[in-house]
Amino acid sequence: MMTWCGLVITSLSFVSFRFQKTVIANTQDIIYISQGFTSRSFGSLSSSSLRTSVKSSVSVSTPYSFTASTSTINNDQQSCLFNNNNTIQKRSYSSAEGDIIKVPSMGDSISEGTIVSWAKNVGDSVKVDDVLCSIETDKVTIDINAQDSGVLTEQFASNGQNVLVGTPLYRIKKGAVAAEAPKAAAPAPKAAEAPKAAAPAPKAAEAPKAAPAAAPAPKAAPVEAPKTVAPKTGDAPSERRVKMTRIRQRTAQRLKDSQNTAAMLTTFNEVDMSSLMELRTKYKDEFNEKHGVKLGFMSAFVKASTIALRDQPIVNASIDDSDIVYHDNININVAVAAPRGLQVPVIKNCQNMGFADIEKEIGRLGGLARNDQLAIEDSMGGTFTISNGGVYGSMFGTPIINPPQSAILGMHAVKDRPTVVNGQVVIRPIMYLALTYDHRIIDGREAVTFLKKIKDVIEDPQRLLLDI
Repeated sequence: MMTWCGLVITSLSFVSFRFQKTVIANTQDIIYISQGFTSRSFGSLSSSSLRTSVKSSVSVSTPYSFTASTSTINNDQQSCLFNNNNTIQKRSYSSAEGDIIKVPSMGDSISEGTIVSWAKNVGDSVKVDDVLCSIETDKVTIDINAQDSGVLTEQFASNGQNVLVGTPLYRIKKGAVAAEAPKAAAPAPKAAEAPKAAAPAPKAAEAPKAAPAAAPAPKAAPVEAPKTVAPKTGDAPSERRVKMTRIRQRTAQRLKDSQNTAAMLTTFNEVDMSSLMELRTKYKDEFNEKHGVKLGFMSAFVKASTIALRDQPIVNASIDDSDIVYHDNININVAVAAPRGLQVPVIKNCQNMGFADIEKEIGRLGGLARNDQLAIEDSMGGTFTISNGGVYGSMFGTPIINPPQSAILGMHAVKDRPTVVNGQVVIRPIMYLALTYDHRIIDGREAVTFLKKIKDVIEDPQRLLLDI
């Protein structure tokens, strides 16, 4: 729950707080609230000093709610809130014309976004939590919800316009009700209508249905329209330009940065899918009946990757300046093709999940991505990525590392191919696997061993049960 608050500047104003942990502002000890206190007097402070403390000094570790009275700072009322990202947002407003709401914080490292569309127009009534507009960032699209009920009186940005965090977004007049559109005039009373009960006028008095057709005038010689010469192929360029979405721009930038930064090398292997396909065919109905989700190949590869990452922790690591960061949790991003561009939501703590848990999470995240509803946290914290181009028929490819990660697994289409088994050439369903890794920290031995481990687990799914 988010609660707006005003900070009083003059004359020993009293503020009451409700919280569980410590909130500290370290500028001149202007605001200092420790666990156990229920109130604090700010004393007599200058507007500039308190404004500084609000801007740069207040920090919290969990969301809190608190209330306070309001006062005027340089003829401009100020208020703030703790949002779900544990940051303070401020807004300025004029009580005469309504509150000016500013663009909220949209996550770490996000400083601007683009207005995708307004769900409410100027003059519309809004209720608390109504979606007012959508802002597309380089990571996700965020819905901006109304904090108060009232009437939307002004929009400070139009569709397609870039907005910065902290700049005015819209104005709302709290508590007001939009004027209803004038209703259509009520139908005239029946008495005023043409009397239906009156005896119909004699047919002779009726207007003639159609005047007798006059003799057709002689047709004039047809006037030829000026001929338009169709441009020949190649005469004019045939093209159209579409502005790249912010997500697409950010994806392009990150992929190119990855190519320029990492020492990428790709190793390949092939896996016989016969055993896994037999397992899936045998148990898919029971699995679906019990868990309410279909059994696919992705959950098996996530589990196999989890085992391989535990065996080769360097593949789950990343580079931070001159340090190698080893991640204890295994958080696997799964590449999803979304309407606005490539998305890589993350399945967190895969080491603690079973097949059903993984399939459910993949289904949930995939649905959010396709509906453009992923939250920022749904794509953050990944340590390894799996990209399955096989769903589109890709036979072979070399995926690009998703920074700051150090490796990515590429899955491809399953095709019947001749292979040698016990000295005999047989036809088996084969999938090619590709592992692209950062050679700066991962040596060829670890990369090849990692990919071979995935191959062994997929070709013998009983290893998943024994965790070997």
